[in-house]
Amino acid sequence: MATTKIYDICTIMINRILLQKNYFKTPPVFVLAPSIVLGIAMVLPPVYLIASAINKRSDLLDVLVGTRTTELFVNTILLILCVSILSILIAVPMAWITTRTDVPFKNFWIVITVLPLVIPSYVGGFVMILALGSRGMLQSILGIRELPDIYGLSGAVLTLTLLSFPYILLPVRAAFVNMDPALEEASLSLGRSKISTFFKITLPHLRTSIMSGTILVALYTLSDFGAVSLLRYETFTWAIYIQYESMFDRTMASGLSIVLVSIAIILLIAESKTRSPNEHYPSVKGVLRPTVQLNLGGWKWLTMSFCSIVMTFSLLLPISVLSYWALRILGSENIMINLWKAAYNSIYISGIATFVTIIASMPIAILTVRYQSKLSSILEKLTYTSFALPGIVVAISLVYFSVHHATPLYQTHFILVFAYMVLFIPLGVGAMRTSLIQLNPNLEESARGLGKNTLQVFLSITLPLIKPGIIAASAMVFLLCMKELPVTLILSPIGFTTLATTIWSTAEEAFFAQAAISSLVLIIVSSIPMLFLIRNRGYRPL
Repeated sequence: MATTKIYDICTIMINRILLQKNYFKTPPVFVLAPSIVLGIAMVLPPVYLIASAINKRSDLLDVLVGTRTTELFVNTILLILCVSILSILIAVPMAWITTRTDVPFKNFWIVITVLPLVIPSYVGGFVMILALGSRGMLQSILGIRELPDIYGLSGAVLTLTLLSFPYILLPVRAAFVNMDPALEEASLSLGRSKISTFFKITLPHLRTSIMSGTILVALYTLSDFGAVSLLRYETFTWAIYIQYESMFDRTMASGLSIVLVSIAIILLIAESKTRSPNEHYPSVKGVLRPTVQLNLGGWKWLTMSFCSIVMTFSLLLPISVLSYWALRILGSENIMINLWKAAYNSIYISGIATFVTIIASMPIAILTVRYQSKLSSILEKLTYTSFALPGIVVAISLVYFSVHHATPLYQTHFILVFAYMVLFIPLGVGAMRTSLIQLNPNLEESARGLGKNTLQVFLSITLPLIKPGIIAASAMVFLLCMKELPVTLILSPIGFTTLATTIWSTAEEAFFAQAAISSLVLIIVSSIPMLFLIRNRGYRPL
């Protein structure tokens, strides 16, 4: 009943907006109709989840005010704070080192510091267990009886920090590169020291970039399922999955999911409030003068050591540990057959999901750039709301919906691809929107003046010119689909195994060698789109 009422309200609102034609130039049907359908689809998971929970509001209230929820809330917030702070402490110095100093092998560091993004959190957690856990490799090498316990908060913080700091590194590095050096030079000429200039001039100009990266780290940590489950640290995602798997009445899973989404929305609102009303732009027009590189002198090797230690634990250690275990079973016929099957399934389903997501992103991007209106603004916001949805929440809400209202879709490729699209469509819309903004609309108007209709203009003019943005968005969406665990774990058809689900299940059952070789294949496949992005999206060497 609640779901029906919400649907009716949404329909009335859309009809009212559409009737007010003075808000916008009328877009073509092939842009408007898909955009409206997709906008409604984006809000389907959270709306249905909330509506289902409201139907059991008495039980839901018990869940929300229970001590268990409070404990999970404290654990989750503590994890977010620790990972975010440590990521800032790693990313900002590393961005400064690789853009403002003469550190040796700078181009090498610029490329390699991005690569931890290809390692899924569940692979990182699995590596921590193998390397630092009880009877792990480090304990055997050192020949000692006991190491500090890697399970719990400490292990989860270490794993997630080492894998998520590039989310802050990339925007901060871009901010350093694009910052006008005249600002710092003026400060130095007025007698300020270099340290004072950094904290009074440089750091304030980095605030927006730091906060935008930090919100990505916070949302990544909030939605993480793999690392916290393997390292046995109880957060909302792990508790939701346990409740979903073990309870016939899944009201508690719904209630915890609502709390999880609420935290994500609060994080996004808090980040938007921290933005400066006056964005910092270069003080001169044209190409910025290159910044004078700081001569590190005797500090050169200390900065090299800092970069080396971070990359050893975030990249070299995982690859080395996985390779050691994978070599134990490399060539085993049964395992290799299952591995190639899982790899094929991962590439197959990720490829389909990427294609669907990119196609779905096009009409929304066109509508928001070329036909700006109240309707396009609403649809754009609806699209980006999925950015705040953890994968496990999307998966559970779609399970509830398909079981009760679309049974034939339950545990099919269709529902799995739809979930991927809901999660990752903001990436497609964002990339294509950026490309469209940079495209002069006069080119399209000229084509129309030559007698081409709107669809012909799009196919012959617009589409070829935004092709780089489409390819970049495809690479990122494919990478994220390959890594996605909770959605794949919950929504995959029975018997449909991917690299992600294979790694998680074999690691859970302590088949470490099988998990290791699957992890290596996943990392290798995921590195291909990441290297493409490094080469084509401005992350290339200076």
